[in-house]
Amino acid sequence: MSDGYDIDIVVQGFPGKSVCHGGLGWSSVVLVRGHGRIALVDTGPIGMRKLIKERLHKRGLAPGDITDLLLSHAHHDHSINWPMFRNARVVIANTELEWALEQPIGETPVPELYMRELAQWPKLVRANDGDEVMPGITAHMAPGHTPGCLVYRLQDVTRDVIFTGDAAKNRAELLSRTADMTDDESQTRRSIEMMWRFWRARPSNIVVPGHDLPMTLENDQPHYVGKREAAITIWNGTDLEQTTWIELAKFKAAAILQPAK
Repeated sequence: MSDGYDIDIVVQGFPGKSVCHGGLGWSSVVLVRGHGRIALVDTGPIGMRKLIKERLHKRGLAPGDITDLLLSHAHHDHSINWPMFRNARVVIANTELEWALEQPIGETPVPELYMRELAQWPKLVRANDGDEVMPGITAHMAPGHTPGCLVYRLQDVTRDVIFTGDAAKNRAELLSRTADMTDDESQTRRSIEMMWRFWRARPSNIVVPGHDLPMTLENDQPHYVGKREAAITIWNGTDLEQTTWIELAKFKAAAILQPAK
C-alpha cells in the first residue's frame, strides 16, 4: 500500500532459470490502483493469461477495467499479453519499441508480430526518459538488458515504489550490480546504480523486481516483503491422478552451489 495508490502483486516473479527448456518466464505482474486509474506493470507470458484473469476476478476486476499498461520492456514474458486489455493505454519506451521493431523474425525473445501490432495501437504511449506516465509515476531509461528498458518510479508522500522490470530481475542482480542476461554489462551496472539511488532516497522505499518478491532496505540490505509461492506438479505415474508436487519456494539460494549454466 502506498498513500495515493494501492499496490497489489497479482503474480509473483520468480528468480529462476530453466536448465533445459528455454526461458522460465515467470515474471511479476503488479496491479496499481489510484488517481482514478487501474494499471498493470507488465503483463506476463501467454501461459499466465488464465491466471491473470482469475486473479483480477478475485479483485473484482476484468481485463476491460484496466486503464493503463506500463511495460518495462519488449520481451515476451513482460509484454505479449497487452492485447488482453483492449481499453488500456499501453506505455513502452520509444527507444525500446523502435529496437523491437528492428529485431529479426524468430531469433530473439521479442514477440515480433505483437510489437508490430502494438506500434499501430491507438492508445500507445511512447515514453521517454523522465516522462510522467501516470500521476506521480515517472519512467526512467535503464538500458542494459535491452536498449530501452524502463524503470517506473512511483512517488507518494511517505515512500517510493520502484518497479525495475528486467533491468534488475532479482535480488542477486541488485546486490551484484551484474545481470544474467544483458546486452551491455556496463550499461546494466549504471542502470542498477540508478535504482539503488532511488531505493536509498527514503527508508520506507520498496523495490519490485521483474522476477522476484518486493523488497525493502534495512541497513542497506534487501529484505523480502511477503512469502514466495512457486511449485510445479509432475505426472510421473500411470494415470492423471498420480502426481508429484515439487515446492520450488522451499529451495534457498545458499543450497545451490554449482554455477549457473
